[in-house]
Amino acid sequence: MSKLHGEAEALDEVDHVLGEEYEHTPVPMSARRSTFSVTTVWIGFPMIITGAMTGSLLVLGMGFTNAVWAMLLGNLIMFAYVGLLGVLGTRRGMNFALLASVVFGRKGYMLASGLLSTLLLGWYAVQTGITGSLISSAYELNYVAMTVIAGLLYIGITFVGVHGLHLIGLVSVPLFVLLGGWVVADSLSTTSWAEIAAYPGNNGAATMSMGVGLTVVIALFIDAGTVTADFNRWAKDTKASVIATFSAFPFANMCAMLVGGIMTAALAVPDANPFGTDNMFGYMNGKQLTFLSVLAFLFLYCNLGSVCAHCLYNAATGWSRILNSRMRLMAVVLGVIGIVIAAGNVWAFFIQWLSLLGILVPPIGAIILVDQYLQRRNATIDRDWRPTAFAAWAAGSIVAVIVEFYAPHFSTAISAGLAGGVAYLLFNRMPEAARAGA
Repeated sequence: MSKLHGEAEALDEVDHVLGEEYEHTPVPMSARRSTFSVTTVWIGFPMIITGAMTGSLLVLGMGFTNAVWAMLLGNLIMFAYVGLLGVLGTRRGMNFALLASVVFGRKGYMLASGLLSTLLLGWYAVQTGITGSLISSAYELNYVAMTVIAGLLYIGITFVGVHGLHLIGLVSVPLFVLLGGWVVADSLSTTSWAEIAAYPGNNGAATMSMGVGLTVVIALFIDAGTVTADFNRWAKDTKASVIATFSAFPFANMCAMLVGGIMTAALAVPDANPFGTDNMFGYMNGKQLTFLSVLAFLFLYCNLGSVCAHCLYNAATGWSRILNSRMRLMAVVLGVIGIVIAAGNVWAFFIQWLSLLGILVPPIGAIILVDQYLQRRNATIDRDWRPTAFAAWAAGSIVAVIVEFYAPHFSTAISAGLAGGVAYLLFNRMPEAARAGA
């Protein structure tokens, strides 16, 4: 018992030094951060090499012009979705787990928050594994060592808290702008804008529909976008919240995707593999210039460190609420689990599974939006379970599965969100007796 008391006192001391993270209570106005700080937290999240890889995949599958349209529309949808959820977090000061408690119930929220927190832990492991894999293959260094170093670095950033996310954004974003801009300019020197705009896709055959393209754009950050209250609760007001969200969607995410997309269309490499060597990191190392290789090495650790720290922060915030613990303690525990998965080189097996589970996420955010904007504004946590929320979640997820497997040319993410939101609206308009006490 005394050991537990000692650990609690140690965590209290850490919180006193680094700042309270408000895992279980709303963030008071006195602890809110500046617009610049919250913006750097968000802008550093999607401006990453993984976004550039996604832009390359879109261009390969859709051709350049259609891919740009998918990027633009998908990011505008994300701006609306994440922006509205973020404003809720700002107005109430609540993290996602607390908001979900209002909508799904004081016990029911554990299913929604647990799913999203676990998904984000999985993506932390995947991105940490990608860091180790790219560094190992590019510089012939030990994969396990590079992965463990990356994971420990990312745990350290997360442990600092929201201020750590702010600091890594200050480093990661300028590096991406500098190196991404150079990659675009250098690759453009080999062709013309007219040829890039006319690029038809991999080997001249575009195979991806607009619906699938939109799903790819949205799915990249739908998990973290849904728990946006974890970040936006720190904003001082609605204006700051919207500015911070806009810096991520469409601005940062669009920039990252365009870097990869432009490079891919300009080089027109047959059978390109963006998750192999056909990406901006591989392009920089391919120049075989020592100073550029050193910059690329530092860039990769900082850049993927940003997305990993954000994912781990979300996962730790969610699980700390569920387990009645502290964010910093959970960051260490979950971070170590993620490192083991990544260092074990099994992270690649999780990607398809995480993507499949991701189709369950859009209804969650849609239900919260309908509940808090249209049905029960300023509602409180008033019961253990709210069955209508779960019924709507199930309806949205069923639609997502149907679209995913039987109508793949449509957008799974958009279909799931719309179905979940509409179902929740309809279920709450049913007579009380028909809802069986919901």
